Amino acid sequence: MSGAAPPRLLPLGDAAWTVEFGEGIAPEVHARVMALADAVAAMAEPAVSDLVPTFRSLTVHFDPLRADGAALGRRLLAAATAPPAGTGTAGGRRWRLPACFGGAHGPDLAAVATEVGITEAAAVALLAEAELRVYMIGFMPGFPYMGGLPEPLHRPRLATPRLQVPARSVAVAGAMAAVYPWESPGGWRLVGRTPLALFDASRGEQPALLAPGDRVHFLPIEDAEYRRLEAESAAGRLDPAQWRIA
Repeated sequence: MSGAAPPRLLPLGDAAWTVEFGEGIAPEVHARVMALADAVAAMAEPAVSDLVPTFRSLTVHFDPLRADGAALGRRLLAAATAPPAGTGTAGGRRWRLPACFGGAHGPDLAAVATEVGITEAAAVALLAEAELRVYMIGFMPGFPYMGGLPEPLHRPRLATPRLQVPARSVAVAGAMAAVYPWESPGGWRLVGRTPLALFDASRGEQPALLAPGDRVHFLPIEDAEYRRLEAESAAGRLDPAQWRIA
């Protein structure tokens, strides 16, 4: 904690607190966010209804009729300033997600590779070697904002966003990578596509496949394998848990 910014406690209406750590996007800041999420979960406070981690903050939603909001805020700030008990979900789960890169699945891969002066194969190799950290879920249900993108692949968003980005597209923008769970407009560079559903309401309490703190590696696959897995997924015969490696 030496040299780290002190946490800030910010009210979000009368039914939520936000605890903010530091500035910018950094693994050490996010580790503090996730350590606090672990600590709050361990409190088992019945009035707390939801925890929302982001790049540098944790929002804690609670029922103001069941909890003393001011007292809860003091507990949150105390937990945020205490040394973390362990890595907990800051380490997260680890995944190796299959994806087909380039061509129709990744129409921007060739341009990204050309802009940075490497081959498409080299760009795919960089993506496959990288360990990406899920910092937060946002924009739409199940959309993972992932850091750790190799520096050569840092490219700006498209000058003109697409009106339709295919569901499950793997994309990059700036220093981040993501996967679009749904078809939607979007301005990120599309470099590939995964056959796995990133959000599925039938998965009960955890419909989003990825969660803040998870680590992701991509497993490059050929088009034929992509189409086989896509068909299996559409038929409900594909268990994404098989790509969880820890």
